[in-house]
Amino acid sequence: MTIDRKPSWLTKKIPNQKSLYAMENMLKGLSLHTVCEGANCPNIGECFENKTATFMILGKQCTRNCRFCAVSKDSPEELDREEPENVAKAVKELGLKHVVITSVTRDDLKDGGAHHFVHTIKEIRRNNVNTTIEVLIPDFNGNKDALQKIIDVEPEILNHNLETVPFLYKTVRPEGNYKRSLKILEIAKRENPRIITKTGLMLGLGENEEEVTLVMEDLLQVGCDILTLGQYLQPTKKHIQVAEYISPEKFQYYKEKAIKKGLKYVASGPFVRSSYKAIEGYNILSGE
Repeated sequence: MTIDRKPSWLTKKIPNQKSLYAMENMLKGLSLHTVCEGANCPNIGECFENKTATFMILGKQCTRNCRFCAVSKDSPEELDREEPENVAKAVKELGLKHVVITSVTRDDLKDGGAHHFVHTIKEIRRNNVNTTIEVLIPDFNGNKDALQKIIDVEPEILNHNLETVPFLYKTVRPEGNYKRSLKILEIAKRENPRIITKTGLMLGLGENEEEVTLVMEDLLQVGCDILTLGQYLQPTKKHIQVAEYISPEKFQYYKEKAIKKGLKYVASGPFVRSSYKAIEGYNILSGE
């Protein structure tokens, strides 16, 4: 069963066009991409108006074909060697206290682009000594050496999204692997307990409460600190359809359940995305 009509709680005010244009021009001038634009995020107007963005490195073409994601799938581009420095410039220009760096998946690269993440983190720190860094990484095809490169430069938060419950992986992200993704969170926490680990789920894809609860328990087993829960929204008719619109009350229920089980910080709501207001979770867990 699929649903076409969005409920009233999924309405957003029209974004400030001036803020959008200003941010878009700045990003264009530095040849940068954001997941806000690439993934058709519903929060883009709010975030751009507040001069925040989630930078998407390694180009804008993904090598995978997840059925929920609006990011372009095509032949990958050559890496932009100036991208790490340009991200650092943008962070400085925006005055970001906390920055989120994500990427497309690059299965064509030997280390999945881990070295590019490392270079970007180092450039940000060189130019923005007081900025905390959160990375939202792909699974690197399970390459532990690639993951270790990220762990070794100690981003404050290491995020890797599970995206959905195990039962739906074949339908939603056929090239992903639930156990592989869970292992990334486990290894990161084991190798460096100081790093805050984080993951996110989309709801409304056809999962049930028992399946969501089991994911929470899996996350506790691997020491994951932060969980984000948000409503899946179909970006185009070519993507997987919405099976259910989850009410704000149900999102609150899941939040209270996850906290009760032992997760340290949970952001849960229809418009929550993995990097939306990411600084809030960091500030609470770091005591700032």
